[in-house]
Amino acid sequence: MCGIVGYIGRREVAPLLLEGLQRLEYRGYDSAGIVVTSPKTAGLKMVKAKGRVRDLEAKVPARFKGTVGIAHTRWATHGAPSDVNAHPHLDAEGKVAVVHNGIIDNAADLRRKLEADGVEFLSETDTEVIVHLIARSQAEKLEDKVRETVRLIEGTYGIAVVHADFPDRIVVARNGSPVVLGIGEKEMFVASDIAALVAHTRQIVTLDDGEMATLKADDFRTYTTEGTRTTAEPTTVEWEAASYDMGGHDTYMHKEIHEQADAVDRVLRGRIDDRFSTVHLGGLNLDAREARRIRRVKILGCGTSYHAGMIGAQMIEELARIPADAEPASEFRYRNAVVDPDTLYVAVSQSGETYDVLAAVQELKRKGARVLGVVNVVGSAIAREADGGIYVHAGPEVCVVSTKCFTNTCVAFALLALHLGRTRDLSVRDGKRIIEGLRKLPEQIAEMLKQEEEIKQLALKYAEARSMLFIGRVRGYPVAREASLKLKEVSYIHAEAYPASELKHGPLALIEPALPTVAIVPDDDLLEKNRAAMEEIKARSGQILAVAHQEESKADHTIVVPKNEDELDPILMGIPLQLLAYHTALALGRDIDKPRNLAKSVTVE
Repeated sequence: MCGIVGYIGRREVAPLLLEGLQRLEYRGYDSAGIVVTSPKTAGLKMVKAKGRVRDLEAKVPARFKGTVGIAHTRWATHGAPSDVNAHPHLDAEGKVAVVHNGIIDNAADLRRKLEADGVEFLSETDTEVIVHLIARSQAEKLEDKVRETVRLIEGTYGIAVVHADFPDRIVVARNGSPVVLGIGEKEMFVASDIAALVAHTRQIVTLDDGEMATLKADDFRTYTTEGTRTTAEPTTVEWEAASYDMGGHDTYMHKEIHEQADAVDRVLRGRIDDRFSTVHLGGLNLDAREARRIRRVKILGCGTSYHAGMIGAQMIEELARIPADAEPASEFRYRNAVVDPDTLYVAVSQSGETYDVLAAVQELKRKGARVLGVVNVVGSAIAREADGGIYVHAGPEVCVVSTKCFTNTCVAFALLALHLGRTRDLSVRDGKRIIEGLRKLPEQIAEMLKQEEEIKQLALKYAEARSMLFIGRVRGYPVAREASLKLKEVSYIHAEAYPASELKHGPLALIEPALPTVAIVPDDDLLEKNRAAMEEIKARSGQILAVAHQEESKADHTIVVPKNEDELDPILMGIPLQLLAYHTALALGRDIDKPRNLAKSVTVE
């Protein structure tokens, strides 16, 4: 959600921080701020602004000098978007500045105690209690002041602190919200996302929960909140700064839709084993005997990742014949689920930092479960917490609305299903069949994207709708769920998805000419059942847009998708509906890359 950027070194800090904030805009925010200082100058200088980073940049004075600083983009939780509620926050004397991602659960209690001691609060935020606690600490070192404070607060946080009395350092701490250090040449960076760092360094250190760090221009050290030193070795990230550019497209969403053929090629590369008609997934840390002992697979994710998990569960059941299902991680972690030692749990998160998924993983690990991670970001919290997993190699995804990461996650699940199937009872013949289908995917995706102009014309027609219904059976239902989500996220048109088999049990009451229906109609053993559902809609004068493998006579319009293997068809059938959502939003003038009220990485509840 919110974004943190910090720098300490020899360069002028303000331009670096503003550039970093711009690279974090995709995470979602409503205000921004910056504070700078320098070992050679006294005091802290701060500018904050409601709105976009460009609004902040316009307020920064020409002479805003400093070589140390922290900056932030805020997504409102406590207090409405405003200049006052924007981060950084200062104490009354203007000596301590803090930026914070997360939510302090006991902020109200701490605030009451501080106010009783005479502290005056300027903002409505939970973050301001951190500032005053640090300022009131009697510890001599900044590190100790911060350590004392984080012991008092409950909740999630990623914080960065600068202090006018300690202008040679930035102190940071993490609990449940990402903090990443960037290691440069006589300069150090900190951010909540590597996107803010890769233009300057590809050497990073990711803090664990309960870990802190002190950054100086020529050094850094990490330690626990108890003060014990930790060993942090920098790793090299694969992504480059150019990966975050639009590459000639008008929006990141458009670029990322069109990157899917190459992205799918990456997730397959080096993993297919033709000799045994299976795949290599060494990162699973799961040998054949352990795989054969699995009696159930439970997949946990949120939003788009949950929908990918639904598709993954179906593929695992079909190819490996292991009972499998998907569930929202946010529900699972609160319902005191029975944790079975014979169940394999799979946590899905694009960022690898999604708070509800991470909390579910931690609870499962506490109860002794085996957990795999399916994530896009190497070194992310879920990747580190899990027993093993699969990186989906989609590359950076900047648009808040996920497209290529969803597709690659589905392909990763196909690889997992094939691996588990060939470990068990899937035949060599069926293994070869699935491998041939996987290899066709990049070319079929590229071919499908050539229909963009036709889909754009359909979007212009359906953009007039106030609401849309999406239906599908079995393999088609998760596709309908994800397509419905895409449309509502980016266009703000109300949409909902139902199993086509459920039409007669309520949703048919909604059908009228003003409510278009998008029907997912794969050419599989349920083809005639899906056609019967379209007959029911047409009998009630409903408009139908079919996504199918051939023209459907009962539909008003059909988007024809290339045929692959039945099990893999859902991966392809969602892609034209990404384009439909995109062009619908474009026709309505929406902020496509940064939809209202949404954030890319949800690191709070």
